[in-house]
Amino acid sequence: MTTGSASPAPSSFLELRDLRIHFPTEDGLVKSVDGLSFKLDRGKTLGIVGESGSGKSVTSLGILGLHKGGRAKISGEIWLDGEELVGASPDHVRTLRGKKMAMIFQDPLSSMHPFYTVGAQIVEAYRIHHDVSKAVARKHAIDMLGRVGIPQPDKRVDSYPHEFSGGMRQRAMIAMALSCDPELLIADEPTTALDVTVQAQILDLMLDLQREFNSALIVITHDLGVVAELSDDILVMYGGKCIEYGSADDIFYRPEHPYTWGLLGSMPRLDREPTERLLPIKGTPPSLINVPSGCAFNPRCPYRDRTGGKATTEVPQLLETEGGHLVRCHMPREERRAIWENEIKPMMEGQ
Repeated sequence: MTTGSASPAPSSFLELRDLRIHFPTEDGLVKSVDGLSFKLDRGKTLGIVGESGSGKSVTSLGILGLHKGGRAKISGEIWLDGEELVGASPDHVRTLRGKKMAMIFQDPLSSMHPFYTVGAQIVEAYRIHHDVSKAVARKHAIDMLGRVGIPQPDKRVDSYPHEFSGGMRQRAMIAMALSCDPELLIADEPTTALDVTVQAQILDLMLDLQREFNSALIVITHDLGVVAELSDDILVMYGGKCIEYGSADDIFYRPEHPYTWGLLGSMPRLDREPTERLLPIKGTPPSLINVPSGCAFNPRCPYRDRTGGKATTEVPQLLETEGGHLVRCHMPREERRAIWENEIKPMMEGQ
């Protein structure tokens, strides 16, 4: 089902076009997502990074149609495998959740029902999309729990969520999300509450399962370290907008936006002396009701005086620098690259 517009059919499996998700409140209009566009193919991974409140999770819930029926004002287009979802009925989008697209939520303890066993919840998700008996669905649930590395799955299938550790609950959530072989998997902060060792196991598991199912994967996080090895491309969000987009190499080795520099500088690194301080981003994220005029990052940007006054008066356009690397910044490209090479990069490398 489409919106009836004359938009050309997308060439990618998932494509967002100028997506806007706004929430009317008594204090004003919250512009959680304000003109977001990107593409994602099967078998590829997109990392979406940014601070809390930048619009990452609202974007993921919008793709799954979980804002429909609420107070959200949604415009733009979301194309999934040739279908436009913003103009589709809530009932139709509901049939796609689980089978066509699925999500691993940030907190599996609150996302899973405490009164039902883990197995019962996987069985329910599987039987919604498959006409099979409870016995067949239970066997499938046991197979999925075993596949994600839960020991003794034939016994743990009858356990309740609170009887699992944090890492085990996250594995169970992944098993539930993958039970119907979704073609699009969205992981929203999948490792936030886990220790570093379990984080690595969960990330490796997600990559292995993605290769097995050839699914498109979106990893949403505030931690650039999480997406360093996972992602083919990285989208950096700030104030509800994309402020930089490019390959993982572009973002880590040739970043051009001051906010991305700040994220990289505040990330702990093993190649940095432990006595050296991290480089935090000064200030606080903007209010999505009263977004700063001009560039939303300008109140925190140490380079706003190099834009000839544009930083506070004009919203910068998202422009391509080269090879699909997009940046939303008023500073000339040559100046951004010089700052990175001569100031930021040496500082991060401790030179």
